[in-house]
Amino acid sequence: MIRAAIVGLGWWGKTLARELATSPELRIVLGIDPDDRSRVGAADLGMPLSARFEDALERPDVDAVILCSPHRFHADQIVAAASAGKHVFCEKPLCTTAADGARALAAVKAAGVVLGIGHERRFEPAVIAMREALARGDYGTPLLMEANFSQDKFFALPPDNWRLSPVEAPVGPLSATGIHLVDLAIAVFGRPAEVWARLATRGSSFANGDTLSVTMAFENGATATLTAILATPFIGRLAVFGSQGWIEIRDRTHPEKSTGWDVTTVKRGGVADTVFHPPHPAVRDNLEAFARAISGGAAYPVSAEEMEFNVRAFEAISRSAASGRIERV
Repeated sequence: MIRAAIVGLGWWGKTLARELATSPELRIVLGIDPDDRSRVGAADLGMPLSARFEDALERPDVDAVILCSPHRFHADQIVAAASAGKHVFCEKPLCTTAADGARALAAVKAAGVVLGIGHERRFEPAVIAMREALARGDYGTPLLMEANFSQDKFFALPPDNWRLSPVEAPVGPLSATGIHLVDLAIAVFGRPAEVWARLATRGSSFANGDTLSVTMAFENGATATLTAILATPFIGRLAVFGSQGWIEIRDRTHPEKSTGWDVTTVKRGGVADTVFHPPHPAVRDNLEAFARAISGGAAYPVSAEEMEFNVRAFEAISRSAASGRIERV
């Protein structure tokens, strides 16, 4: 049993704590948040609470830290935790600049600790089946990905929430949902080469934008067209087109409370076939894969190289959204 501290007890930190309440592999033994209101709101989670990040590093009964803090704190917290010999699971995005990402990854490597990342969409059964089919060549050469992950949940946030800040959460739709699609595109196509992005505020007053479109070019010649909106009702859709067929995954509801996925496939000469994948605890699967890697089981399935690509893509998309130009990754 891996014992962990959660750092950041807002909406998602509390969600993770509840997801892990019955986990046989990972137990939360400490919750940390400097905000008094957040700690009061987490009082029902049944764990000791602290305002000090250092408490997680100093306690010998904490094996790992789970970071649900604002993005700009991630690099420093990862470096501090790794230096203290603690394994780290970090919510997405890992970092928002390549320099911070390199610093965090170097610290983890030097300390020999496990680093996990909150890209739970990789752990959805439909996505796992899709990646296995692509690896077998079922759809020929993968050519292009189209994906959209949009929601309107942020209208419920107070205007001063950090998730709506262009400083704390730059390129809001990318920070919130789009980065998951960037990760999946990297998982399918590998190293990104350049990006073009357009960010706008059209359906809200969000200072960090509500509508994002990204085109990613990959070194192998593939392309991904990714969109994320924070001012429209939920939609989650992912399609990969290959030289011999295509596959599309559609979420029935937001992954936070999933009711499953509809998967449609077509192969050359055939007809469309749709199957249903029932809901599955992908968030917990990700965290438990992290715990098993700490315990000496299978290696954590997101590589350091993929995490680096993701951070570099985030920075390039942010530059492109500001400049309006194609930017190298």
